[in-house]
Amino acid sequence: MIPMRSFLAMVAVIIGCCTVAPAAGQTPPPVPAEAAVKPVPAQLPDVVARVNGEAINGTDLQDAVAQLESRAGRTVPPDQRDRVFRGVLDQLIAYRLLSQESATRNIQVPEADIDARVSEIQGQFPSAEVFQQTLTQQNMTAEQFREDVRKGLRIVGLVEAEVERTGAVTPEQIEQFYASNSFQVGERVRASHILITVPQNADAAVKEQARAKAAEILKEIKAGGDFAELAKQHSQDPGSAPRGGDLDYFERGQMVGPFEEAVFGLASGQTSELVETQFGFHIIRLTDKQAARTIPLDEVRGKIEAHLKEQNSERQTQVFIEALRSKAQIDILI
Repeated sequence: MIPMRSFLAMVAVIIGCCTVAPAAGQTPPPVPAEAAVKPVPAQLPDVVARVNGEAINGTDLQDAVAQLESRAGRTVPPDQRDRVFRGVLDQLIAYRLLSQESATRNIQVPEADIDARVSEIQGQFPSAEVFQQTLTQQNMTAEQFREDVRKGLRIVGLVEAEVERTGAVTPEQIEQFYASNSFQVGERVRASHILITVPQNADAAVKEQARAKAAEILKEIKAGGDFAELAKQHSQDPGSAPRGGDLDYFERGQMVGPFEEAVFGLASGQTSELVETQFGFHIIRLTDKQAARTIPLDEVRGKIEAHLKEQNSERQTQVFIEALRSKAQIDILI
């Protein structure tokens, strides 16, 4: 499936199949800041626009804005009301155009795909009862919800088919992107640690107690104890302790000074003596060290292709929507 985040985010805000699946922080692209925005009446009329004769109701627009506010976790600021309402209306028009085109082309969606999407959305709720309550609050039946899912998937299928035809990435594009961007990575290491914390402003006795505990653990390691198991048992770093102290790979500048100096001075497989930082006492084991290098094209080709495909998809999606607009009869009534 072609990733089209901006377009599918728009669909997620608008289409019914996603109105009961909250996703925080998604907002519609606003009308460009430099454009003068026509005021939107405080009381929306029954019909705010027609797309090829098909009405977009004032309640459709109001509901879409309400869904947007729910996702964003805040209401639309009064000074942005006109801009946001017109931006959402523009998306409703785009959605209606795509829905009409998918019907014209008779895009079909397998029932199994609809079942899977319905189950996926239902699974995002604590229980079937909560899901049903949400539908009821939105004056939607299970049948209407399923039909909205169908419409949404038909649109996705339409856009994917269109973009697949026009949005392919060529080897030349990949090579040009690689040549135009830096793929250098600095020296990096992978390490594990065991941390015995020292509270801020701790007195000398508390600090010495922590040091003694860390020293005992280090003694066990030197006697052949399993570093990962000892980290799980004793480390007071909640992020890494469950993973046996593993910190994954990191480069210089990501750790505090004394820790960084110690870890980059180790050889692979070597364990440090006690290292003191503002967090307490660490025992560090270096598991791997990688020199600075330029990542070869073959190693990142797949990621570059995915990135360019997404860019192409978003661009071609907008081109497709504009082509539909150009041959449509669109009447905006506010």
